[in-house]
Amino acid sequence: MTRLLSGTTRPHLIPCATVGELGYLVEERLGQHVLRAFLDDLDSGRFTVDHGEGNQPRIRVLVERYADLPLGFVDAAVIACAERHGGRVLTLDVRHFGVVAREGSITVVPGAMP
Repeated sequence: MTRLLSGTTRPHLIPCATVGELGYLVEERLGQHVLRAFLDDLDSGRFTVDHGEGNQPRIRVLVERYADLPLGFVDAAVIACAERHGGRVLTLDVRHFGVVAREGSITVVPGAMP
């Protein structure tokens, strides 16, 4: 994942809707030291939290369009953010995002847990 992030332009955007999930995942799977490093990256601007003003209508469309997955609010927020900022999604969940990517509005960049 670090290799993937270091080879892309900055800042890396993190949709606000995902910050809680991301913090939990980092802390539980990678530990407090990685969580502290992530917080340092937020402070330094390496990662930017995107608050997604105006995304709600697009999120609703995506949730309804992909209700059979179910896509859900957080994944729809990630897609809406990606669509506004170049279309790339770095994810561990290729299953849900892959369905949307096949329709052309985003490109999935598969991540791997260390």
